[in-house]
Amino acid sequence: MNPIFATLPTTVFDLMSGLAREMGAVNLGQGFPEDDGPLDVRAAAAAAILAGPNQYPPMRGLPALREAVAEHYARLAGVTLDWATEVTITSGATEAIAASLLAVVSPGDEVVVFEPMYDAYAPLIQRAGGVVRPVRLLPPGWTVDDETLAAAFSARTRAVVLNTPLNPTASVFDDAMRARIARHCVAHDVIAISDEVWEHVTFDGVIHRSMLVAPGMRERTIKIGSAGKIFGMTGWKVGFVCAAPALTEVVAKAHQFLTFTTPPHLQHAVAYGLAKPTAHFEAMREAYARSRDRLESMLRQAGFVTTPSSGTYFLNVDLRASGIALDDVDFAVRAVKEAGVATIPLSAFYARDADRGFVRLCFAKRDETLERGVTALAKARKLFA
Repeated sequence: MNPIFATLPTTVFDLMSGLAREMGAVNLGQGFPEDDGPLDVRAAAAAAILAGPNQYPPMRGLPALREAVAEHYARLAGVTLDWATEVTITSGATEAIAASLLAVVSPGDEVVVFEPMYDAYAPLIQRAGGVVRPVRLLPPGWTVDDETLAAAFSARTRAVVLNTPLNPTASVFDDAMRARIARHCVAHDVIAISDEVWEHVTFDGVIHRSMLVAPGMRERTIKIGSAGKIFGMTGWKVGFVCAAPALTEVVAKAHQFLTFTTPPHLQHAVAYGLAKPTAHFEAMREAYARSRDRLESMLRQAGFVTTPSSGTYFLNVDLRASGIALDDVDFAVRAVKEAGVATIPLSAFYARDADRGFVRLCFAKRDETLERGVTALAKARKLFA
């Protein structure tokens, strides 16, 4: 039995979603949309199943999808990729992160992460033999000063894992922040594993730019994307790894011994979807922005204070500023049991010494779900404030 995984608790997402099902509560916790994604993309997958083939596709992914990924990023992100040597398809972004870490991290290497962070990062770094070096981002802007950032890098640093737009804070690293990270990566010969799965979900004119285009980072960045996030179909688990040929080669070798490949019918459908016109992705952002604004407005009317949401499906409630003295875990558990609404405590996204004053809500829901959720949160606030 591996002690790294044997000692890990069940994820907070499973815990809160399980409680939501058990209690019949509104689930504003786990980050998945209520609709099932674009019908034409789903139809393309169904047609590909019937047409076949349904045998193993190439380990690095169908050429049609790898070409589509390269074309998509060239057209919409200004990133030039050679599909044949710089793109690998994985079974979801988490597998892509695992393959990337296993490819570049050796036992004893230090890996810089920004917390609060996606909960898979720390155990995967540890499984690769690495040492987690967290850098804490401070609310409400979720930023860090350069002195703290610089102190995290050393001769022992092998990689930095960053997520922008960032789950769970709903913030986006701007050009200055990316340039600061790039400067330290270049100075210490560090690889950036850049989790960019929320790249299409940004608001209010905020623009996501890949670490691939940060100064000095083209040859030392592993960019990760996700069809599940791009099309709002989180169960599909189709990810992309984009990197210079030397990095792609080692990541592909790690991927080979993880999942080896990804269902071909989903790859065909994602290739179709990535070719959609720019207007499709703009309309998607606008729809999510409307849901965010609706949730934020209703929460404000109910007496809650939120932090800014510049990207992702998420909006965070500041419990202290909202007049609630409970810590985030106590609030989340009592809210689902006593008020009928599931949230995610932000402390689950820290390696240690967590900030316990925030809960995360997902707004990728129907209007009636958001309304029921806020009604239940208002009930919780009255019970606990």
